[in-house]
Amino acid sequence: MTIELKVNGEIRSIASAADKPLLWVLREDLNLTGTKFGCGIAMCGACTVIMGGQAVRSCVMPVSAAAGQSIETIEALGAGGLSRVQQAWVDQQVPQCGYCQSGFIMAAEAALRANPKITAVELEAQLTNMCRCGSYDAMRAAIAQVTSAPATSAKRG
Repeated sequence: MTIELKVNGEIRSIASAADKPLLWVLREDLNLTGTKFGCGIAMCGACTVIMGGQAVRSCVMPVSAAAGQSIETIEALGAGGLSRVQQAWVDQQVPQCGYCQSGFIMAAEAALRANPKITAVELEAQLTNMCRCGSYDAMRAAIAQVTSAPATSAKRG
């Protein structure tokens, strides 16, 4: 079946099985490999993208459920310069292996867009992603940085 998606601001028509996970459409069909496969059961969050303004786990989202939705991946987030979240991750030297970081960044970005006045404690509570390297202390520092800095635009977190 042909499914129409709006990915990173561009309308894309994809020939795919309706139940194919959005993650694999992004990675295999659209070559957007910044979104990672981690667990396949929506637990780790490496596959997090923003869809309709919400952080979603793309590994369990059938592409048919994403039809007509606006989807944003990590590739689009930094296209016009680093977002506040990305800059905080760089400033605090968060990544170790970096594998899970696009998911963390997208989840944080969605939370900040939904609530620009979110506190560090609230934001940390919303990040249910997992990091095998254990870079949580650096992430906490980045979260503190981003929640204490004023927003520079309505779209970016």
